[in-house]
Amino acid sequence: MTTAPKVSLHIGGTPRASGSGGTRTHIHPVSGEAMAEIPLAGAAEVEEAVAAAEAAREGWRRTSPEARRDILNRLADLMEAKKREFAEMAALDGGTPIMQGERGVETAVSWTRYYAGWCDKLTGDVMSTFDTRGEFSYSVPEPIGIVGIINTWNGPLIGIGMKVIPALAAGNCVILKPAEITPFAPELFAQCAKEAGVPDGVLAILPGTGEAGDAIVRHPRVRKISFTGGPTTARKILAAAAEQIKPSVMELGGKSASLVFPDCNLQAAAERAIFWTIGILAGQGCALPTRQIVHADVYDEFLERMVEVSKVFKVGDPMEPGVMVGPVINAAAVDRITGMFERAKADNAARFVIGGNRCGGDLAKGNFIEPTILADVNPDHEIAQVEIFGPAVAVMKFHDEDEAIAIANNSEYGLAAYIQSNDMMRVHRVAERLHAGGVYVNGGMQINAYTPFGGVGISGFGKEGGKAGIEEFLHMKTVTIGTGAGIFS
Repeated sequence: MTTAPKVSLHIGGTPRASGSGGTRTHIHPVSGEAMAEIPLAGAAEVEEAVAAAEAAREGWRRTSPEARRDILNRLADLMEAKKREFAEMAALDGGTPIMQGERGVETAVSWTRYYAGWCDKLTGDVMSTFDTRGEFSYSVPEPIGIVGIINTWNGPLIGIGMKVIPALAAGNCVILKPAEITPFAPELFAQCAKEAGVPDGVLAILPGTGEAGDAIVRHPRVRKISFTGGPTTARKILAAAAEQIKPSVMELGGKSASLVFPDCNLQAAAERAIFWTIGILAGQGCALPTRQIVHADVYDEFLERMVEVSKVFKVGDPMEPGVMVGPVINAAAVDRITGMFERAKADNAARFVIGGNRCGGDLAKGNFIEPTILADVNPDHEIAQVEIFGPAVAVMKFHDEDEAIAIANNSEYGLAAYIQSNDMMRVHRVAERLHAGGVYVNGGMQINAYTPFGGVGISGFGKEGGKAGIEEFLHMKTVTIGTGAGIFS
């Protein structure tokens, strides 16, 4: 097993071995054994990080766009060179299989290079109105200042690429609170950022307690918050931010539906249905199509194909070759997921085609859940309404477009939706009616760096990706020049 690295708090370019938040014991998700003691930041370290960011803020803002671009490209080079090491950190953090961990690094690198390219392309507008009011106006994009980022535990490096990188590219200083339960990939990122030349004070990385997160949100010098997580925590953040009228970006998960029509490539759709729900992060992803809504004419065949595809997905130690499904994040997640399964069984809300239990045998000590396919799911039951966040997929039947759309939109979430169909007229027709921040057709990807990503409903608001993703960390200042004439002249 790869040895866990020493984790530090990073403030003003100086690693700290301890913090006022105490420590947390990291439990290996595969073995259930203690692996490392993680220092935790508290409110005191947040205060120090803000002070360091204030000292560095003007210098970073005035760093030329080309210089910021070059720093971020060097950072991308370092991340790419350490791809295997980052993948191993992801395996230690949350049990992500090595192959998926490496793909995650590739994703983070692509976001870093994309936003490096935006550094010297941020422009405003010029407005001339001499023929009417005699004014000349222009707008200037400016960094917000200090941004607080509270990142989630599932794919922490990807989250850093989606949040931290555009904030830095826009000229902001960043105080990052990574999830304390996945500290190793953020630690390696901190080392890469230092080596790439990110100036001291510009980026603080503080694995910490809820107190640390609250201190970041409430600090008056932190001008904006970007958060990925669940609606419950988001409500607390929004309530605290509201006291200062502080803006935020909220990415809050989903219960995404995939509509499977008879004219699609059924085998490809079945492969995607399993890969994107059971295979990716053991189902621990916010935008995964965990509700498969399948036309009655192909329902039975599609289920059979899903079962066959699932047999390829080996469950086990993420460090082992060929393993595609690792453990879920911790023992509490195991209890939550199995509890949902038991309630679905007790309520006759679904038929368990495969799985539905904790793994036994050699995997019993770890946080492993059997790959699970639930058929004939009641669309109104908890199992179809609440994120399972485990290797499970719920399958439901529909007879026509209206019914499919009604089932898909029967959710408070609205992050993503999926369509499997080769009829492009239908695709456009259905996509327009789906309540979602993004619609992905026939394998279209959700988190490309160049496309805006974000939800509606309790999936949150704001965008990550594309030009919209860097504009979240800028404000436009307008300058208007008059003729100098007096009020009464």
